[in-house]
Amino acid sequence: MRTAVFSTKSYDKEYLELANAGKHELVFFESSLKARNVVLAEGFEAVCAFVNDNVSKEVIEDLDKIGIKLIVLRCAGFNNIDIETAANRNITVLRVPAYSPQAIAEHAAALILTLSRKTHKAYNRVRDGNFSLDRLIGYDLFGKTVGIIGTGRIGAALANIMLGFGCKIIAFDSYQNKDLLAKGVEYMSQDELFTKADIISLHCPLTPETHHMINRESLNKMKKGVMLINTSRGKLIDTEAAIEFLKDEHLGYLGIDVYEMEEKIFYKDLSEVVIRDDKISRLVNFPNVLITAHQAFLTDNALTQIAATTIDNITGFEEGSFNKANEVTHEMVK
Repeated sequence: MRTAVFSTKSYDKEYLELANAGKHELVFFESSLKARNVVLAEGFEAVCAFVNDNVSKEVIEDLDKIGIKLIVLRCAGFNNIDIETAANRNITVLRVPAYSPQAIAEHAAALILTLSRKTHKAYNRVRDGNFSLDRLIGYDLFGKTVGIIGTGRIGAALANIMLGFGCKIIAFDSYQNKDLLAKGVEYMSQDELFTKADIISLHCPLTPETHHMINRESLNKMKKGVMLINTSRGKLIDTEAAIEFLKDEHLGYLGIDVYEMEEKIFYKDLSEVVIRDDKISRLVNFPNVLITAHQAFLTDNALTQIAATTIDNITGFEEGSFNKANEVTHEMVK
């Protein structure tokens, strides 16, 4: 199939072309998919989108007009797509529901370790010839209570990692993981988890119910000095509320690989321009905040799996036998 691939970076092209092996005609565009450049998809049968492409109702209607029948996502999340409009227009949406959960979980663990031991600050100091240990006191993870919200594949992988550090794991999820229960993980209500955890890591999808689940009310329930980690979706956290609680030192540490307004910032080199987003400008100036630019997925293993599943989805659709487990349906977003 002739497929227009949007939001392309060098690594996307490298891994997709390797997985494709000449099966399909892939044309790569650096620009993201949005209303004003749908015209780029003319003459194609499918479009390949990423997390920050804005596949809105308007975009889908325009894609339908030019004959697009498949939207293939090279990611697991689909909150940036109007699934109802796609269904109404008979456009199939396929995704990569799982790829190296260890990659995301290990990045969350890296954020926890970096913040708890201030290794990012030590690294910068030593590069400047400063070998002082002042203000670098951290804390042991052993014995800490880690709260994991969402114990799917990624959350479960993080739970196993933190169990290895000797942490107590508490969790919230609609479905309790039997393997984790057998290892001593305790499930409880979300509110109870907020009150008991020293470290909280978010591993749930973005839905109307989880939008701004971390807000003034929930932050107020947490322990003073709590560490909050988010490698899932930026809009799970109300950034204004997080800034308030960082300022009054109730929120002790914040590690994020996602940001609620990231589509205007992440995956771009803005080092020579004025960043007009006041919230992220404020966040980067907190000494106890660590931000990475949505790179948790960026490992060789994950990129290989993402590319392979994406190509399989295109092939399966073309042959009329795609993996139904990879389809995003209207029922999934009700």
